Amino acid sequence: MKARLFDKRERACDKTGVKPGSIAQLYAEGILSVCKFYVESPLHCAADITKNDLKKHILSMMSCQQSLRMNLPIKLLLAAAMLSAAVLPATLGQNYAAAQSATATAQDIVGTWQGTLHIAQANRDLRVVIKIAKADGGYKTTFYSIDQGSQSIVASKTSFENGELKFSIDVASANYEGKTSADGKTIAGNWKQGASSLPLNLTRATADTEWAIQEPLKSMAADADPGFDVVTIKPSKPGQQGKLFTQRGRHFVTMNTNLNDLIALAYGFHAKQMIGAPAWAGTDLFDIDGVPDVPGQPNLKQMGLMLQKLLADRFQLKFHHESRELSVYAIRAGSAGLKIAKTTAGPNDLPAFLFRGYGDLIVRNLSMAEFATWMQSSVMDKPVVDQTDLKDKYDFTLKWTPDDSQFAQFRGAATPAPSAGDSPNAPPSLYTAVQEQLGLKIEATKAPDDVIVIDHVEKPSAN
Repeated sequence: MKARLFDKRERACDKTGVKPGSIAQLYAEGILSVCKFYVESPLHCAADITKNDLKKHILSMMSCQQSLRMNLPIKLLLAAAMLSAAVLPATLGQNYAAAQSATATAQDIVGTWQGTLHIAQANRDLRVVIKIAKADGGYKTTFYSIDQGSQSIVASKTSFENGELKFSIDVASANYEGKTSADGKTIAGNWKQGASSLPLNLTRATADTEWAIQEPLKSMAADADPGFDVVTIKPSKPGQQGKLFTQRGRHFVTMNTNLNDLIALAYGFHAKQMIGAPAWAGTDLFDIDGVPDVPGQPNLKQMGLMLQKLLADRFQLKFHHESRELSVYAIRAGSAGLKIAKTTAGPNDLPAFLFRGYGDLIVRNLSMAEFATWMQSSVMDKPVVDQTDLKDKYDFTLKWTPDDSQFAQFRGAATPAPSAGDSPNAPPSLYTAVQEQLGLKIEATKAPDDVIVIDHVEKPSAN
């Protein structure tokens, strides 16, 4: 219809051209400026009519009448267009501004969002709070799982384009993708972590609806020498899988831990640095739940002090030190440079050393010396020493295919031994993975090291 209308008008015109700068050209540009408002806004003045179409049509009308020699209908048409220039932009401009305002509101992702993850396998709901702020030309996302504590995790990347929010938390191998609603009040999306994908729909929170985030515990005084105020030690449940050391609020908790594990954490020793331990030291498993006798949240060193007192009091542990040359693993800096980032954890956040499976490790807020200690206590078959000279704390993930020498400590915790697997897509060995993923090296060597010779130890006394 549009093309036929314009073609008919042009065929009725004579061949006279319209010169640039002529009165006809000025009229055409004036009317075009009115219609251009509609064409470039979401409210088009006519369906599918473009700027070129309008200009062509107006110029053809003007040239037909030899500039200003126009008949009455054309003059009335132009007069109506000029009147529209004064009236319509004001009215439709208000509508356009309102539409733009609504769009801006819908596209404003900054603020606090919250929703619930339903974990069907555990028949449990976890409340999630996500705070999004502007940062360095983009966005910063801070993630809280408030039913699991008050600690926050800062997303590695955040993007928001065309109403779609995406962020990833590399340290947890997790990511979220969601689409905002037209009114900007909700986001429908999915939370993916590892192989799992769960729906997570978020609602914009207000001051009245925002869920409370528990204030994190303040750190224990740096010079504090804590013990346990109250503590229970119980045999682990038969068949209970895994092994756990963690802090839950004020409670220090372990699960499926044997004497070797406890000594390793208390003193930073590997089982091969313990001489004279009884056979049950590596087989009898215990769950521990205790509250420190000093206010605040202990650091790793202070957790060790608490366990040292527990071992002396409840296990009657007595030992002496000797120095011997041992086969060890040394963690050293790689030649290609470090490939891991400094931690985003806050000053009161706890460290994390978590396995989602054999060879699938999440590390958060640990120094290299602490990483070496945890690797020797949970993975390696020999002591591990830190020779990197790195003093910062880091967040990273590490994936590798374990060999038969690794995770021996877990095999006494009702957990199957790791399998190397036959998949061509299986991760590399630990030694290759450490170089490729972390920019470090783990090398076997010999070094003089401290050992403890156990003089006396008993099974723990009753609670």
